[in-house]
Amino acid sequence: MSTPVVPFRPTSTYASAMTLGEQPPPPAAFTRAAASLRQAEVRPEIEFEDLPAPQRLAPYSAAVGASVYRDDEELAVGRLILLYDPDGQRGWEGPFRLVAYVRADMEPEITSDPLLGPVAWSWLTEALEAHQADYSAAGGTVTRAVSEGFGNKADDPVTTELELRASWSPAQEDLSGHVAAWCDLMCLAAGIPPLPPDVAAMPRRREDPESDRTK
Repeated sequence: MSTPVVPFRPTSTYASAMTLGEQPPPPAAFTRAAASLRQAEVRPEIEFEDLPAPQRLAPYSAAVGASVYRDDEELAVGRLILLYDPDGQRGWEGPFRLVAYVRADMEPEITSDPLLGPVAWSWLTEALEAHQADYSAAGGTVTRAVSEGFGNKADDPVTTELELRASWSPAQEDLSGHVAAWCDLMCLAAGIPPLPPDVAAMPRRREDPESDRTK
């Protein structure tokens, strides 16, 4: 029997327009797409977080962030931005565009593997295919970062990270499959394999720090 799914429901609305003054309601297509960002089935290792929507990339936008935890250790972080321009933009192939970012700590021997870039990109494309999230015009970069400490940080351990930045144009307004694929990408970057297809998941929400202070 699968675990029941509890959808993530943020407390704020992310729709925003670029012009100032009194704003008309956002287009219905954008409203439906933004709502579907919060309807994906998300595994228990993932915590969602409210993020402000970017203001300058498109007339309307929405954003969610997430972190992957195991035993209370943060293994990966990411954000997913929905952009909507009724007139479209160059290279979009439609009115919608999704922009994704994922960062995860990795062992040095993994980040030095020349095949890491193609493999990491395949994590995204295969996850989108697995969740039947049709898309077009995908592009992105995979970056390996090494951080070394100097001066009073000379004793800090050397850390290596993987960063993946990508964007693509979803073919449908329902973006729940795209969110699920992005979550799978974060988990794979964190070294956590995807769930079996017959197992549903329950998302976690980051605790409100204000409520913590009242305890």
